[in-house]
Amino acid sequence: MRIVPSIDLAGGRSRVVFWPGASTGTGTPTDQPARIARRFVDLGAGLIHLVDFDGARAGAPVNLASIGAVAGLVATPLQVAGGLESPEAIRLAFAAGATRAVASMSLADDPDRLAACLAAAGEWLAIGIDLRRERLTAYPWRGRVAPSAEELVDSLAAAGVARLVLGHGGGADEAAAFAALARRRPEMELTVAGGVHDLDGIRRLRDAGIGSLLLGEALFSGAVDIAEAIRTADPAA
Repeated sequence: MRIVPSIDLAGGRSRVVFWPGASTGTGTPTDQPARIARRFVDLGAGLIHLVDFDGARAGAPVNLASIGAVAGLVATPLQVAGGLESPEAIRLAFAAGATRAVASMSLADDPDRLAACLAAAGEWLAIGIDLRRERLTAYPWRGRVAPSAEELVDSLAAAGVARLVLGHGGGADEAAAFAALARRRPEMELTVAGGVHDLDGIRRLRDAGIGSLLLGEALFSGAVDIAEAIRTADPAA
């Protein structure tokens, strides 16, 4: 399993100040996304995830300059989420330096727009979904009954989606559900975002067959050391 640092962008800066040596009083605090990304890459990260919070609210990319700054400082692939719900938005993010795009579950309810976004991003488009039944039921699906998790994933796979970003995955119950999904859809790349705050959570998802884990607050707070997380996620590396 791959550990992917996640940086939230707001107003051109990281929403959370990163202090790499907070526990020992060493290092220099920074809210500059490019510097934070460079630090994580230096510590072994092979992919950086950027969340454009302003873009998510606006419905289109906003922090393009910050994305470009990160792309200019690190040579690793960049995965961007937030406001990428149209092919035009995806192309803007790619032009700024993104190499992967994550769109919201709204595309799963709009086949034409999903097809257009797949045409823009190809295999590098991921769809972010929360498979909890209560979330699927509460979502305002257009003119149809809320699908089951299996029906939703099957419809996305049939449309050509090869990557999913799964929300809320820290507990044993979620890990078991994700393991079942990994067995059912081995051709899909599964990423988990959120809910993991310790090495035990990393081990659960690793053993469940998850391909990547996004870590944000756990790394920024020092609750999880990135080097130790990488070793735990892939002991054979």
